[in-house]
Amino acid sequence: MFVYADHAATTKILPCALEAYNQTAWAFYGNPSSLHTEGQRAKEVLEKSRGEIAAVLNADPREIYFTSGGSEADNQAILSAAYAGAKKGKRKLISTAIEHHAVLHTLEKLQKEGFEVVLLPVGHEGIVKAEDVRDAIDENTALVSVMLANNEIGTLQPVEEIGKICREKGVLFHTDAVQAVGHIPVDVQSIGCDYLALSAHKFGGPKGVGVLYAKRGAPLSVLIAGGAQERGKRAGTEDLPAIAAMAAALKASVADMGTSSALLKKLQTKLIFGLSRIPHSSLNGDRERRLPGNVSFCFEGCEGEALLLYLDDEGICASSGSACTSGSLDPSHVLLAIGRVHDVAHGSLRLTLGPENTEADVDYLLEKIPEVVEKVRSFSPVWRDLREGKRQFIL
Repeated sequence: MFVYADHAATTKILPCALEAYNQTAWAFYGNPSSLHTEGQRAKEVLEKSRGEIAAVLNADPREIYFTSGGSEADNQAILSAAYAGAKKGKRKLISTAIEHHAVLHTLEKLQKEGFEVVLLPVGHEGIVKAEDVRDAIDENTALVSVMLANNEIGTLQPVEEIGKICREKGVLFHTDAVQAVGHIPVDVQSIGCDYLALSAHKFGGPKGVGVLYAKRGAPLSVLIAGGAQERGKRAGTEDLPAIAAMAAALKASVADMGTSSALLKKLQTKLIFGLSRIPHSSLNGDRERRLPGNVSFCFEGCEGEALLLYLDDEGICASSGSACTSGSLDPSHVLLAIGRVHDVAHGSLRLTLGPENTEADVDYLLEKIPEVVEKVRSFSPVWRDLREGKRQFIL
């Protein structure tokens, strides 16, 4: 049996998105910047897609900028806000300890340039407190950046409360919504953000294309120079087939959101209950305030890499954390931030379900994962020491 349970890493392209891609690539091959008829036909598709995406986000089409994905969008938003703030003498940047590396590494770059970076804690439940954000903001703050949904443990952050605080304080607010868009309702007006990032391949679109929402009036620096595309803010000929496919996938995902969310929550509940019965295991993050379908566990006395390899042998695709760091042997910074010690954090498993998953898939996961955990523990010196009392159990 084959079970794909790694939708947080990427999703299979939806049929409607693939159709939109192929049709656009074949029938609208002109450059949207060209003045001739073929170019203008392509531009019409570009702006139609921009309008469709804007409508889903409750944004103005002029606030939608096409990028290569969520990482580029995060980078452009953070750098734009930081450099605009520096011109006013504001060099403090506030974020959380569990952000995606697209955010954290950009903040590290700015810290080396003399900016003050404050990473707020999230507690064992993996959720930042809005009042902690309020307390951290001062007259030197240029930007607050808090993700909508965590990419590893799926916890949902109080972005609407944070957005309200930022508006009251006159501080720019950016949210990485890559994991959330297409899976839960996302409204930029309700959130009150100045910037929002999304990526098509997280909701059934193609890889290599995404969106930066930048509120009208929010500063926006040029990250990629070389042309006047995207109203002069992002050079390079637009990948029109991918953009059209992204719009199609987003519309389809949102239209099916109610049905798929109910299914995923049902499967998620069953999976969490079943995995919780494995001795010395623990769910990562808040049980309720999390993305539908996201199930992140730690198994004491296990190595996450070994779990993944043995599960792959059983036809199960999973992850030990963020796909962008899955090749690293270091424990997840997210798990460490919620208080997991190194030995426990190394034994993490992220299962992220999608609309095509079934109850039979969950039954198979619950059959095979306990077997694999037992197998991995059987040759683990850490597990042996725990069983012999040389170490104390934590979970």
